[in-house]
Amino acid sequence: MAKKTTKKTVRKPSGKKKRSKKPGGATASEKNIQTKAKLKAMAESIVASSLAGREPKMSVPTRSASNTKWNKSRGILQMGNAAQERQLFNLGQARKFMQTLLHGQGIDELIEADKTLSLRGMFYKGLHTIEGTKERTFNDQTESDGILEDLEVSIGALREELHVFAKKRGTMVGNITVIDAGDEIDCRKMGTGGYAIPSICEPDVIQFEKVEADFVLHVEKDTVWQRFNEDKFWKEHNCILTEGSGQPPRGVRRMLHRLNKEYGLPIICLLDCDPWGHYIYSVIKQGSISLAFESERLAIPEAKFLGIRAKDFEACHLSDDVKIELNDRDKVRAKQIAEYPWFADRKMWQREIKKMLSNGFKMEVESLITKDISYVTETYVPERLAAEDWIS
Repeated sequence: MAKKTTKKTVRKPSGKKKRSKKPGGATASEKNIQTKAKLKAMAESIVASSLAGREPKMSVPTRSASNTKWNKSRGILQMGNAAQERQLFNLGQARKFMQTLLHGQGIDELIEADKTLSLRGMFYKGLHTIEGTKERTFNDQTESDGILEDLEVSIGALREELHVFAKKRGTMVGNITVIDAGDEIDCRKMGTGGYAIPSICEPDVIQFEKVEADFVLHVEKDTVWQRFNEDKFWKEHNCILTEGSGQPPRGVRRMLHRLNKEYGLPIICLLDCDPWGHYIYSVIKQGSISLAFESERLAIPEAKFLGIRAKDFEACHLSDDVKIELNDRDKVRAKQIAEYPWFADRKMWQREIKKMLSNGFKMEVESLITKDISYVTETYVPERLAAEDWIS
C-alpha cells in the first residue's frame, strides 16, 4: 500500500473566519405575512375577474430549457421572463388551474397553523375525489410536486416559505458546529451516521456556530462517505465531509452554497467518472434547468471536480475489472453535456469527456478500492488536493 499522505492539502480561504451572524433580512413571522399576502393577492385577482365576468386566469413563469438562460458573467443558470397563462375555461389548463388554487389554500392553512408538511404530506393533503365524479385531484406525487414549484415561481416565494419540506437526503460530518432550530449540533461528534442535512437550511433555521474547516469535500454516495468518515479524513485534513446520495437535493446544495458564500470554503467534488457524475457536478456548479429560479441560492460557480477522472484507469493502474462499458444512452448523454455552454468552452472538460468516450467505459469512485480499502482516503484524494489537480 502506498505511504499515507499527511501533507496539508488545501490552502485556507483568504480572510479570517468569522462566527456566523444572526440571519438578517425578514424574520420568519415577517416572511409568513409576506407569503400570505402574495397568496391572497393571487386569489383576489381570480375573484375579481370572476365578479367582472372575465375568465379567471393566472400567469405562471415557464420552467423549461427554452426559458433558461446561461449567465456567463455570473456562472449560473437563470430563469428567463417567459410565462404562460393558466386559464380556468381552457380544458387543457383547467386541471392545473384548480390544483394550483388547492395547494395555495393548503399552504395558507399551514402558515396560519405555523406548521410544515413534507412534499408527500402536501400530496395527501390535497388528495381527494371530486364530488359527483371519479376524478382525483392528483394522480401521483410528481404531479403535486410540479404544482408546488409552479406556486414558488408564481408568487416569488421559496419552498421553505411555503412551509413545505422534502425528505432528508444527505449527510455531513467534520469541523463545524451548527445550530439547528435552537439545538447545538457538533458535527465532530456524530459517530458513524453523521448529521442528517435537513431539507430546509435557511439562516432562520440553521446557523453556523463554529466553522473551523479549510474546505468541503462533497462525495456522491453514502458508501464512499462512510469510508472517509471511518478513516477520519475530515479530522486529519481539517475539512467538512458531505454526501448527497446521488444528485444532491436542495437542502444539501443550499448547505454547500452557504458554506462557500458565507465562509469562502472551497467545494471539492468527488464523483463517478460517468455522464451522471458529470451532470451532478454541473448541477452543483451552475444550477439546474428545473430549478433555475433557485440558482442564486444554490449554484456554486467556484466548485471543483477532483475526480474520479477518465485518466485514472491508467494513472492509478486499475484492473480491467473496474470497467463499466458505456451504453448508447451514456454516450448520447456525454455528448449533450459536452455541448452545455458552461462546458463547451472549457478545454479541460472537453478533453475529459472525449477521453471517457475514447475509453469506451465509465468508472465509479468505489473502483479505487481494488487498490486498497483506504486508497481513496489515504492516497488518491490527498495527492490530488496537494497538487490542486481538479477541473473547474
